[in-house]
Amino acid sequence: MKLALAFASAVFTFATLSAPRVHAATSQKVEQSVWGVSGLPTYVNMYIYVPDNLAAKPPILVASHHCQGTAASTYSETKSSFVPLADKNGFIIIFPEATGHNCWDVGSAKSLKHDGGGDTHAIAQMVRYTLTKYNADPGRVYAFGGSSGAMMTQALMGVYPDLFMAGVAVSGVPCGCWAVEYSGDVATNGQWSNPCAGGQVSKTAQQWGDLVRSMFVGYSGHRPRLQLWHGTADTTISYKNLGEAVKEWTNVLALSETPTASDTKQGGPHDLWKNTCGFGVLETFSVTGAGHGVSWDVSTAAGFLGLDKVAGSDPETAACPGTGGGTGGASSGGAAAGGAAAGGAAAGGAAAGGAAGANSTGGALGGQGNASGGSNSGGASGSSSTGVSGASGSVNGTSGANPGGMPGNAGGNGPSGGASNGSRAGATSSTKDDSGNSANGCGCFVAGQGQRDVSRSSLLLLAALGLVLRRRGAARARGPQSGADLTAGSFPDG
Repeated sequence: MKLALAFASAVFTFATLSAPRVHAATSQKVEQSVWGVSGLPTYVNMYIYVPDNLAAKPPILVASHHCQGTAASTYSETKSSFVPLADKNGFIIIFPEATGHNCWDVGSAKSLKHDGGGDTHAIAQMVRYTLTKYNADPGRVYAFGGSSGAMMTQALMGVYPDLFMAGVAVSGVPCGCWAVEYSGDVATNGQWSNPCAGGQVSKTAQQWGDLVRSMFVGYSGHRPRLQLWHGTADTTISYKNLGEAVKEWTNVLALSETPTASDTKQGGPHDLWKNTCGFGVLETFSVTGAGHGVSWDVSTAAGFLGLDKVAGSDPETAACPGTGGGTGGASSGGAAAGGAAAGGAAAGGAAAGGAAGANSTGGALGGQGNASGGSNSGGASGSSSTGVSGASGSVNGTSGANPGGMPGNAGGNGPSGGASNGSRAGATSSTKDDSGNSANGCGCFVAGQGQRDVSRSSLLLLAALGLVLRRRGAARARGPQSGADLTAGSFPDG
């Protein structure tokens, strides 16, 4: 009888003390009354993922959904890529949602104006709220998205250069392109721009650049860097849009339209543009033969954004100190949008051996050089202060297509036994269930810890049980060693 009681006591004691702690982090809704301001679209919701082990000054990633997507679908789609990376490196992910709307509004005058009251404004407010609430790093705010989410990413880079340092867009369009034939009427599919989607919208580099600069009149600060992915056989969003985006962002970032380096990576042509500091501020991947659901690599994307590191500053800021105050060239007929850029001067000022912020009157992108009276051969200039190449990140993953889903989510080591495995303090492993919740492997075995009034028999039984269960726990902790969760929602309309 005493032995039975001792056994029961041992089992109860061990079960109580060694029960796995449930991982609490998941995507949570934040009411607009908390983060919003007057005049924002009421249909836009905010969901946020704050990892258990939050960095001291966490970066922020905005992950926007595709057409017909939701915050929940994007969270599910990134469970094999950015979510485990957030668990590992402690950054926050914002999942915005256009509830009841097919696609994001990246075509209305409201959304294409800084703090204009559109969808972009709503997302900007989410970022501002998160910066304050979690003491996040204002120098490490990024955006990512596929299809309509990619369009939103490029729009955020153009309309809110004061908030974002960089973005990765998969199968998107240039900022402002979606405004052509856009009405915003959900009932009549007015959210779709056939000319833009079909690759029929073409502008000069200067026209694209001026369009972007008109969205935040008078801005003279840093302009975000961009990494763009697109399938050459995309029939939903024409591959021609990648070429138009290159014209747009090379002008905005004061780069030549000719890339600094070209090679073959990730299944097709890869181009990289470096700024005067010598770092890549624009990078494109053309995936040969791929359709709209193009594969992208999370390691490459995370490395470009700088989310492959636990702490520190943005890689561009670290590599090009003192250059974060201005880039972006000049608006036609006006003052330089770039302000006093690195090695150069704003419009009307002499450039000290660097790129001038020109008072351009149109035409092709002006080169670097000395400015006389703020003019630079009729073209825009202004030194770019951005740069970091798409270096391999700390998540070792392989690209994989996501048929019928968000373009990408390929890469990472998978949700269990993967990128975040063993990354949490006090845990021997990390596993995830189907809902995205994580449960730490048993890292709380307490044999030998604490002082308890237990009989000698209980202690012996406890030790024996501990040995058996520890071995079982170790086997569970190893878990699956590969494979990514690629289940995702559909985005047939972009």
